[in-house]
Amino acid sequence: MSTAPRYIRWFNEIGMADVPEVGGKNASLGEMYRHLTAAGVLVPDGFAVTASAYRDALEHAGAIDALHAVLDGLDPDDVTDLQLRGAKARAIVYACELPDGLRREIVAAYAKLKAEYGEDISLAVRSSATAEDSPEASFAGQNESYLNVRGEEALIEAYKRCLASNFTDRSIHYKYDNHFDLYKVYLAVVVMKMVRSDIGASGVMFSLDTETGFKDVVFINAAWGLGENIVQGSIDPDSFYVHKPTFNQGFRRVLKRRLGQKEKKMIFAATESSGSIVAEYTENIDSTADEQGRFCISDADVMTLADYAIKVERHYSEVAGVSRPMDMEWARDGVDGRLYMVQARPETVESQKRGSVLEIYHLKSRSAVLAQGKAIGTRIGAGRVRLIADAAHLAAFQPGEVLVAEMTTPDWEPVMKMAAAIVTNRGGRTCHAAIVARELGVPAIVGTGNATEVLANGAAVTVCCAEGEVGNIHAGMLPFEIQHTDLGQLATPQTAIMMNLGNPDQAFSVASLPVAGIGLARLEFIINEYIKAHPMAIVHPERVDQATRDAIAAMSRGFASPADFFVTTLAEGVATIAASVYPKPCVVRMSDFKTNEYATLLGGQFFELEEANPMIGFRGASRYAHPAYADGFALECQAMKRVRDEMGLTNVRLMIPFCRRVEEGQKVLAAMAANGLVRGENGLQIYVMCEIPNNVISIDAFAELFDGFSIGSNDLTQLTLGVDRDSEIVAFDFDERDPGMLKMIRMAVEGARRNGRHSGICGQAPSDYPELVEFLVEIGIDSISLTPDTVLAAIPNVLQAEQKRRQKQG
Repeated sequence: MSTAPRYIRWFNEIGMADVPEVGGKNASLGEMYRHLTAAGVLVPDGFAVTASAYRDALEHAGAIDALHAVLDGLDPDDVTDLQLRGAKARAIVYACELPDGLRREIVAAYAKLKAEYGEDISLAVRSSATAEDSPEASFAGQNESYLNVRGEEALIEAYKRCLASNFTDRSIHYKYDNHFDLYKVYLAVVVMKMVRSDIGASGVMFSLDTETGFKDVVFINAAWGLGENIVQGSIDPDSFYVHKPTFNQGFRRVLKRRLGQKEKKMIFAATESSGSIVAEYTENIDSTADEQGRFCISDADVMTLADYAIKVERHYSEVAGVSRPMDMEWARDGVDGRLYMVQARPETVESQKRGSVLEIYHLKSRSAVLAQGKAIGTRIGAGRVRLIADAAHLAAFQPGEVLVAEMTTPDWEPVMKMAAAIVTNRGGRTCHAAIVARELGVPAIVGTGNATEVLANGAAVTVCCAEGEVGNIHAGMLPFEIQHTDLGQLATPQTAIMMNLGNPDQAFSVASLPVAGIGLARLEFIINEYIKAHPMAIVHPERVDQATRDAIAAMSRGFASPADFFVTTLAEGVATIAASVYPKPCVVRMSDFKTNEYATLLGGQFFELEEANPMIGFRGASRYAHPAYADGFALECQAMKRVRDEMGLTNVRLMIPFCRRVEEGQKVLAAMAANGLVRGENGLQIYVMCEIPNNVISIDAFAELFDGFSIGSNDLTQLTLGVDRDSEIVAFDFDERDPGMLKMIRMAVEGARRNGRHSGICGQAPSDYPELVEFLVEIGIDSISLTPDTVLAAIPNVLQAEQKRRQKQG
């Protein structure tokens, strides 16, 4: 009769309760394999070589005393000493002869995996520390993994190297930092079917936004080949967001995407059946132009991964009894084409934030921008640049400096924690530098491309991650402030406080502001920054020159057509803004470029006339049904229909700008209906900007067509006072607080109320003038929409104004 293995535990036998014996990776793989396979989450089978095996191997070889002799008294911040002692410790563990029983059990379990998957199976052999992957600490990247391992001797060799990696320099330092006993963090090892992502794709994903902690999205990174390039930060990966609330309602659409360069892909360059480890024979080759120009996973793949992520998060949250955002790894097998989950661990940064205190960093002045990249976190740091070429020069780094490098690896972590900020040439949001910076709370900008060239060693710089997804490195040490607001102590005004927001990249970072929704989301920013081409040039390539056609084709790579590029990019930009406040309303204004502004877009010169005064010319509603722009407006409508009907973001309300006459409003509504946007269908509300005196004078007639009015104080002021707001010489006459203007606003609010329509204001004036806020509250406006930076300051003013109003009323 065979006896149960002493050192081997299969995935179907283990779960999160077994971390002390099998380590974090094994426990999590077992948890998913046991509980989520039936729910459709694919996890490769495998087994754990336990922590008991590690302890017995070291005791069998008498290695414990030798490790104490080498490591006792170590100063982990002495980089040189750490490197010397770490190398000696690894050599001691690697030299341990394995007990015969342990070797036999590993080989027997390998034979069982071959019986399950076939003789050609290759293995992934990964370290699994017993203090790993807890919500309080992450050992990601601290220990080694070996991939595509074949043969018994290669497996034993990989196992021994994993054990030795318990004493890598970075792992030793991490244990000191987190107060773990060096000798009591035992190492188990994962042995599992290798997912052949070397000929497929791989990546990481999180069940929240890693930079802001916004919990309503799944964030996915993807690249060709093995995942090491993403982790190391050596490439720019594709990225995708999926909105969890609408996904759970059955809507299967990508919320937001970005095509990465994916300059390299890591593959296996050789296969050996001898005792060497195949993982040493990886090769990082250039990806082809075709691979760089298209997404490495399909939208259907993104939906499958989002489904995995949501199920994993839900299961782990149920087990923990609290919300448990997750950090996950996935891989697509190039042989069978299937997507597998290969790791899951609790997210260890945003999910650990406690309380309701909102922390916002504000840069108080600006200077020349020396470099830009992807902002990690939302903080600001300043210091002098320290260029580090490689790990051999880490000892030169001084606390409080700005670490600037091509990229970082786990060996760099001892100095990263001392940095005022971190800047790298390469990497995406899930590269090593980004992960560690988040955990340490250090602002970082990755993927700059040229920081090591343009930032001089010793130069004073300010690293700002507080302005959205793009991080800026400014010249000099600029002043900044940190605003702390206890949201738990902040009352909610009766007057709805909303937010003006046009930049999708800022949406998640301001999602925690206590607002009642988005009062104004402008399409112009998305078109100008992300599309850059004139809508009519996209619809009518025959009317532009070859250079313009070539440029549009280049920016549309990765999409089915230029029109698909326009619709998808605009839809995802709006959807990202709407998702940040879902299910609260998001009022989206259709495009309102002037002719001179449209002309600056790619191909615009072929479609726009020169006007003496574009401010009161061919703009807003007048364009939408006009033959000169109707086809472009149709693209805008397609994008908005996708947002609402296909992406499920029915909190989007549409708004028509600069609608001069009632008849014009009727034509616009007819054009929208012809393009599938019918007022009232699927709850669609359509507002109109109240920014022309005729909108106020004829408000009863406009109210028959539209569901609400949003006062645009800028245009209403210039047309009421007859002042060109772009003219400096008469700027002194432009004042939204003029008595005539206040009367116009009062008439608009009273007219909207008389007709049972929503009234709001979205112009700049309430953000600039607190006294105007008091007036708006007094006349009973329904909502006030402000710029994000003024929301928190305005709330006490609104509350005070409401109190005064109640006192006046008796």
